[in-house]
Amino acid sequence: MNIQGKVFVVTGGGSGVGRELVLLLVKMGARVAAVDISEKGSQETVDLAGGLKSAITTHVFNITDQAAVAALPEKVIAAHGTVDGLINCAGIIQKFVRVNDLSFDEINRVMNVNFYGMVYMTKAFLPLLLERPEASLVNVSSMGGYLPVPGQTIYGASKAAAKLFSEGLYSELMDTRVHVTVVFPGSMSTNIATNSGVTIPGGATIDTSKIKLTAPTVAAETILKGIEKNSYHVFIGRDSIMMDFLVRLMPKRATKIIYNQMKSIMPS
Repeated sequence: MNIQGKVFVVTGGGSGVGRELVLLLVKMGARVAAVDISEKGSQETVDLAGGLKSAITTHVFNITDQAAVAALPEKVIAAHGTVDGLINCAGIIQKFVRVNDLSFDEINRVMNVNFYGMVYMTKAFLPLLLERPEASLVNVSSMGGYLPVPGQTIYGASKAAAKLFSEGLYSELMDTRVHVTVVFPGSMSTNIATNSGVTIPGGATIDTSKIKLTAPTVAAETILKGIEKNSYHVFIGRDSIMMDFLVRLMPKRATKIIYNQMKSIMPS
């Protein structure tokens, strides 16, 4: 799919990978409706666009609000005239605790943002995408969506749901002009923990000395290349590529590797 001249809706556009997607899309000649819960973050994204800011509209609300999501397509059409692509990038992680110590409020919060928010956005915009000569629907899952990460079990479950939801959509839409892509970021240098309101227990740190963190700019470039190629799966970072291979070849060993990396921050 050619990005130039297209209109995209991007969730999570106020920070991290979502912000970089918005900025790169307008640089490539697209127009963007940027969705985020943070008004400050959304405005910062617009300011960073400089002379291209007129190509961006901001829409500040919580994607777990089904009524607000349902009202968004009309607003985007009014501002941009059409919609050619949807990138569901917004997401949060959970507290670094075992499921046994995780409240139902926290479980629901993570599932609502990472899964139901994505479903609401998809249901709202898919009818419009199906009307276009060609369209793209991109859902951001995670390496944690195919590989268990202790202390992030509910987060992983939400991202596994995003994976299979996206693959099911791909199958259902195979005979249409809507291309579906699911993205699997590995370890990223973003502020997702802060934006999720999560701190690591006891001030512990994760040993990333052997892990190359991927910058949000690189992630955005990789995702947009996937859109241009109508890719089915997009893996971001060497760790995501390697662990996808390992978890299919030796799932128990792959699980042990991640456990050894994470056990230092798990509460006793």
